[in-house]
Amino acid sequence: MKNMFIVLCALCISYSASAQYDPAFRFGIKAGANLSNINGSNDLSLNSGGNAFNFKDNDNRSLGFVGGVFFRFGKNVYIQPEFLLSQKGGRFNVYEDGVQNSDGKVDVRFSNLDVPVLFGVRIARFFRINVGPMASLRLNSNGKLGDSFDDVTGSNSEAEFKNRLAYGYQAGVGFDFGRLSLDVRYEGNFTEVVNVNFNNSTTASQFGKKGNLFQATLGFSIL
Repeated sequence: MKNMFIVLCALCISYSASAQYDPAFRFGIKAGANLSNINGSNDLSLNSGGNAFNFKDNDNRSLGFVGGVFFRFGKNVYIQPEFLLSQKGGRFNVYEDGVQNSDGKVDVRFSNLDVPVLFGVRIARFFRINVGPMASLRLNSNGKLGDSFDDVTGSNSEAEFKNRLAYGYQAGVGFDFGRLSLDVRYEGNFTEVVNVNFNNSTTASQFGKKGNLFQATLGFSIL
């Protein structure tokens, strides 16, 4: 009983100290998950060997990891730059002559270095809103989209992720509990992230796709 009382006292003291933590500058680490997708206003239709192939958007989202560091300057009004490793992706449905083929879907996944710069306002002691631009540098991709086009066109296509450096935005809400912070955001792209070349002829206007995602992260302030 005595040991339990000591533990409870230590927890109360720790929580009290954390609850009073409210500096004008924060530096910390954060990690969480992305639910991402790639879509656009048009689909892609190809003809090969007398068969018609269609690549269409799939509404299901891909689950990926996100994590990195953040800096926050200010209290009630603040600016928060971040450096995050972010796994993103999406899916396409594949049809042959109007019927979904044996593979059915193409999973597209890639890893990025994201640098959002958010401008925020604290509405209450624990609640804040933020929005800002983001630069996203693609580090690698899995190549499955290119393999799928090669199967249809006989290796005459070159599917690639356009714009290795893409630009977008993030917007969302956050909650602070002492040193802990919870953020929920939406991310969109201004630039297309998928482009397809056929026989070295670019057809980006025919098959241009942008990425978007929902993101939830838990952060801890070290400073």
